[in-house]
Amino acid sequence: MKKLCGIDEAGRGPLAGPLVVAGVILLEEIIGLNDSKVLSEKKREELFDKIIEKSKYHIVFKSAKEIDKFGISSCLKNSILEIIDNLKEFSDSFLMDGNTNFGIQILQKEIKADAKYPQVSAASILAKVSRDRFMVEISKEFEEFDFKKHKGYGTKAHIEAIKKFGRSSIHRTSYKIKGIDDKEEYIKSLFED
Repeated sequence: MKKLCGIDEAGRGPLAGPLVVAGVILLEEIIGLNDSKVLSEKKREELFDKIIEKSKYHIVFKSAKEIDKFGISSCLKNSILEIIDNLKEFSDSFLMDGNTNFGIQILQKEIKADAKYPQVSAASILAKVSRDRFMVEISKEFEEFDFKKHKGYGTKAHIEAIKKFGRSSIHRTSYKIKGIDDKEEYIKSLFED
């Protein structure tokens, strides 16, 4: 009997940075797993190392440019397919947190799976910690945006920084921001015949 592979993502909604999708097959029980959103940063970091040590896993990054070019759903689907392809020799059962399987026949879906199944909790933690670490690292290059603080999500401070400095190369241009994009559209319309 092959083991269950849990799949989850981090970074579907932010205005900047990558989408990160992880797949995890646990080889040993790990105590304390839960949906990454309910765990403290310290706890997630501790569990990250344990998961890496006690599982077969695969992590996929999709950049802001890929998200802009192909769309978030396509990036998610392709990430899931890559995970399945990389882990199929160890698992014949794939479960994703959420309400869609993106038309992937082999993929099961369940809302709140990240709180119910340790494999999906582990995937949630790998995706979240990998993305957060990336955003902290990239923050050094884009200090004016303070990515280490908000990780690219649309906080008030982040939106104010975008208003002041414009979008950086790791911002998602396909994500419209109220108060910025509607003004740009209005200004453009003034110059059209």
